[in-house]
Amino acid sequence: MSFDDHDDAADLGRARVVVDEAGAAGLARRPWQHPGQPASDGDLVRFTAWTARDARTTDPAVVGAGLRLLASARAELDQSEAGLLFAARGAGMTWTQIADALGLSSAQAAQQRLNRVLTRVTGPDTES
Repeated sequence: MSFDDHDDAADLGRARVVVDEAGAAGLARRPWQHPGQPASDGDLVRFTAWTARDARTTDPAVVGAGLRLLASARAELDQSEAGLLFAARGAGMTWTQIADALGLSSAQAAQQRLNRVLTRVTGPDTES
């Protein structure tokens, strides 16, 4: 792990602590989470947005921590999307059916979507 990666991981960890201390630590465990598994960054970002609904009581440090977690939450969602697309194909859905479910105009658009998501998940220099 490079120093930049280490620093980035530490920044994310600090952001998670800030949001947890703002009340996210009390979020109910999702059915797919193992006992003791922390909330996802997506859940932490949603919690932060929910707590920021009243400008009079919004803590800028909590909002800043939520903003810091956005990229990680997007990566989580990309991973979920890729998994769902593979599951759809594994379940026998055609690319046309997948396109319809995604609100896309064509099977080709759905395939291109998978390729874009995989590029974001694996990185542009990794073969998928």
